[in-house]
Amino acid sequence: MTAVNLKTLLNKANKYNYAVAGLVVITWEDAIAFTEAADEIGIPIILQAGPSCRSFTPIPILGKMFRHLAEQTKTPICCHLDHGFSYRECKEGIDNGFTSVMFDGSRMPLKKNISISSKISTIAHKFNISVEGEIGEVGYFKGKNSKITNISEAEEYAVKSKVDAMAISVGNSHLQTSKIAKIDYNKILEIQTITNLPLVLHGSSGISNNMRSKIARMTNVAKFNIGTELRIVACKALRKSYNNNIKNFDKISIIKPSIKELKKETIKVIKNIGPKNVKK
Repeated sequence: MTAVNLKTLLNKANKYNYAVAGLVVITWEDAIAFTEAADEIGIPIILQAGPSCRSFTPIPILGKMFRHLAEQTKTPICCHLDHGFSYRECKEGIDNGFTSVMFDGSRMPLKKNISISSKISTIAHKFNISVEGEIGEVGYFKGKNSKITNISEAEEYAVKSKVDAMAISVGNSHLQTSKIAKIDYNKILEIQTITNLPLVLHGSSGISNNMRSKIARMTNVAKFNIGTELRIVACKALRKSYNNNIKNFDKISIIKPSIKELKKETIKVIKNIGPKNVKK
């Protein structure tokens, strides 16, 4: 199966009332676990290379890595560059195999956010690459506060930016280690009255499983970004494997059990928001 763009996955998700997991990759082991999970249950996913990932591994390597994994699976995989903060970063993703890029201009004035989003969308669409943008600002747990999405700004952005999906801020926060987010469900419903764009929730680790499932099936939110909760699983499993093999210096054999544990948890995440009638 070849890699697919974000628009293909999210439009189908909206049509059939489910959502796709945007899974945050830090290392090769994460990407392996995520793609194996998707392939085992036959539900598409989005492999995401965010700023932390890109600070460790160059974009050209990540693009090739994601595309290689997508080509090995029977299940559609989107190769997504997450939180590109400039035209240059997004253009590098476009030039190096990503099928989707996210421009994060949420901290910019609206006009500048629209201008750069539109510029990126114009070039990306020439190569059948999707673009995600953000309006409002999703903050960080115990860090920078969020700025809830403004309806009139969202409407203007949706019309003028040319993006294929729009990330919104409705009580979600990055890096939440427990499921305590208070999502303004009615705000989501209000936003989807002013645009038909698929909506995206970043910081979805802080949203309860029941709420994620409800939002996936009852609204136009078609993508949940999930990183922290799976990173916790992977790191706990890695520590356990290391402690159980304290005299073992074969790095790969220490890492492998954590891939297995991460895969198991990833399957639960994907199925919770994914299509109900998957034959696998």
